[in-house]
Amino acid sequence: MAVLLVAGSTSAAGVSPGPTAQVASTGARAAVVVPDSFTPVVVTPISEPTFPWRGSDGKYHVSYDLQLTNASRLPATLTRVEVVDAADPDSVVTTLNRRQLVDPDCEFGACNLLRTLPSSNAPDTVMAPGQSRALLVDLTFDSLDQAPSEVMHRLFVTGQSSPPAAEASPIDYLAAPFDISSGEPRVIGAPLRGDDWVAANGCCGTGSPHRPSLNSLNGKLGNSQRFAIDWMKLTDEGTFRSGDKTRNESYADYGEAVYAVADGTVSSTLDTVEAGTPGILPADDPVLGPKLTLQNVDGNHVIQDLGGGVWAMYAHLIKGSLLVEPGDRVTKGQKIAELGNTGNSNAPHLHFQLMDDPSLLEADAVPYVIDRFTYQGQIPYPAWIATDNYLSGTFLQGRLPEAQPRTDELPLVLSVVNFPQP
Repeated sequence: MAVLLVAGSTSAAGVSPGPTAQVASTGARAAVVVPDSFTPVVVTPISEPTFPWRGSDGKYHVSYDLQLTNASRLPATLTRVEVVDAADPDSVVTTLNRRQLVDPDCEFGACNLLRTLPSSNAPDTVMAPGQSRALLVDLTFDSLDQAPSEVMHRLFVTGQSSPPAAEASPIDYLAAPFDISSGEPRVIGAPLRGDDWVAANGCCGTGSPHRPSLNSLNGKLGNSQRFAIDWMKLTDEGTFRSGDKTRNESYADYGEAVYAVADGTVSSTLDTVEAGTPGILPADDPVLGPKLTLQNVDGNHVIQDLGGGVWAMYAHLIKGSLLVEPGDRVTKGQKIAELGNTGNSNAPHLHFQLMDDPSLLEADAVPYVIDRFTYQGQIPYPAWIATDNYLSGTFLQGRLPEAQPRTDELPLVLSVVNFPQP
């Protein structure tokens, strides 16, 4: 399987109040009472407070991450986790059972949400004393009315039930109130134009690199790539390339124009990284890997301040194609660069995300939706993982009989969409 990976770096930072990203008051948090109890596993939100956004499946999604640490003297085995309405803890929003937490037979979707650190599938649900895990939480609602304003987490653990306990026993308790009504998703334009764009490595679930991409940087753990997408284009025949598979120019999207998704000001740029060779992921190469740094891992890129405490990142651009510099004011739909294959990338694509800080080392991911696109269907995951590092194959499976116009939605992982021309 081709892995299109931006080894971005993150940690949580607050979203400043703005016209389309608004921070909630602390009134709801003040009303939440967590019952006193001995809690062997400590739960700490990694994400900043968040909010629902509408996906291309027509449902509303909420995604965030937690850190679990066994702070007791005995091993702690996590049996399941219930996400509950903080205002009514008996109302269960969703249950993460063992299959969702750990399942070595599951490759994609709502499984293996319990992560070792650095982020990878946990081998089991046992945490030794002093050991930590991360937990990816993805909630789905049919309507906004179903989403509570705040959630808590009931942990079911076999572990130390009290300070003097010498043997593990089953216990459960509530922890970690978390605000999921802190604002509204930023509505943006498409960063690309034309037909047959694939939302590779998008949200949600595991099986692709962005959603579980937790990194420890600047002394903090975070994830700026939670809602990132690697945009790739198909040919009319449903392939990603034609011709020599080792040449960037053979890929359908190479050199495509990249457009500003909103009005804003350019915060920073990088335009010095040479093109990579398709089929080779630098992070996996013994020669190229040591040359990757926190500064060049995303290749040539543009970071744009959209206002309201939100920044956009456009990454892996062609060297010399950038048309903007730091301090430039750009408008929605303005061409800013061309799609390339630079940095830690094994095929041409545009890595795009929104975040709450101009520094990837400090940013947390910000949910967003795209104002207009036409939904064509999905590439089935088995077809995606069956391809090679050159993205060989034909990907017309999963096409709808008729494309569907969509507004204010985020294309989910492996969606195929058309973006409007001006």
